[in-house]
Amino acid sequence: MPIEVPAFIAVTLGTIVFFVGAFLTQRIGFLRNYNIPEPVSGGITLALGTWIFFAATGREIVFDLAVRDYLLVLFFSTIGLNARFSDLLRGGRLLVTLLALTVGFMLLQNLVGLLSVSLFGLPTAASVLLGSASLIGGHGTAIAWGPQIEEVSGFEAAAKIGIATATLGLVAAALIGGPIDKHELQGSEDAAPIVGLEYSEEGQPDEAVNYVSLMRATLAAHMAILFGYFTQVAILEIGLQLPLFVPCLLVGILMSNTLPHVFSKMAWPAGTRALAVLSDYSLSIFLAMSLLSMQFWALSDLGFTLLGVLALQIVATALFVLFVVFRVIGQTYTAAVLSSGFAGFALGATPTAIANMSAVTKAYGPAPLAFVVLPLLSAFFVNLANVFVIRFFVGL
Repeated sequence: MPIEVPAFIAVTLGTIVFFVGAFLTQRIGFLRNYNIPEPVSGGITLALGTWIFFAATGREIVFDLAVRDYLLVLFFSTIGLNARFSDLLRGGRLLVTLLALTVGFMLLQNLVGLLSVSLFGLPTAASVLLGSASLIGGHGTAIAWGPQIEEVSGFEAAAKIGIATATLGLVAAALIGGPIDKHELQGSEDAAPIVGLEYSEEGQPDEAVNYVSLMRATLAAHMAILFGYFTQVAILEIGLQLPLFVPCLLVGILMSNTLPHVFSKMAWPAGTRALAVLSDYSLSIFLAMSLLSMQFWALSDLGFTLLGVLALQIVATALFVLFVVFRVIGQTYTAAVLSSGFAGFALGATPTAIANMSAVTKAYGPAPLAFVVLPLLSAFFVNLANVFVIRFFVGL
């Protein structure tokens, strides 16, 4: 019988995991030098601990992740509130370029998947579960396509392989996104932070945030979530499936680009350190909870097959990011931050991508445009494109 961890304890453990990761990052040079996010190092450590517990007792530990899901929506609402139409217009060309690169990479990722099924003797239809369905698509897409692949191919382990690939991809994504130090790039000192506040020598944010500014930022984010929820209901009515955080992100953008002009005397949290703190908090605890709840024991049956596939995908991703993405989008500081994020969602998920970028901006300074362009790319456009790519490869 599994041990069920309730929501309150789960979010408390997520906070503890963050500080464990911060402790490890301060003392382990690799984690510090390569900008590994604190929730990643801490979360993986606790997940390994639950694996050891399972091996010793045979009992699974299952976490209630309701608070985690709220934190994800809260985070993307804060990103939307910080976005300006001028940035979106300025980033339009960059968004189109990144979308084209991502579609090309999805094709490459599934070709690696085809190579993998040939090497390990798996059905051809399962290749997408070793490619873009599980990696760029993440757990949600893997779960959605697993039963269909099983039906098409008769391969009963398809759904299990998809979830396992998505899990290992999430870990790999959080580990390879940070090492961009060699480019010696620096962010603009004038740019307002969106997420990823830099730290002083004492380890604290370099400017105090009072309770009023924090409450104002939280209220604005909650209003974006409220109207985002009703927007999602309307979107579902017309038959379009979108995760809740996408309409919340879009509503946040609309709010920040209209309300301050209509109510000019109203204090608005966009661009403030209070909103950046809220972004950092929600993302850090979300990612910590996601990683601490991973069930590594579920991967053990697949063993070296998955590790071999993942090694191929990591090499393909690293080469594509370094020699294609970074060069094509301009070899600037924003390009470096986006490259870190690209590695995050190419193997993992949008929150992992943002965590990677946040770790980089803490070290080198803000990159506001990156935090607007990448969520729109990875959370919206890529999911739509991935459906067509997956259908093509399943048809093979």
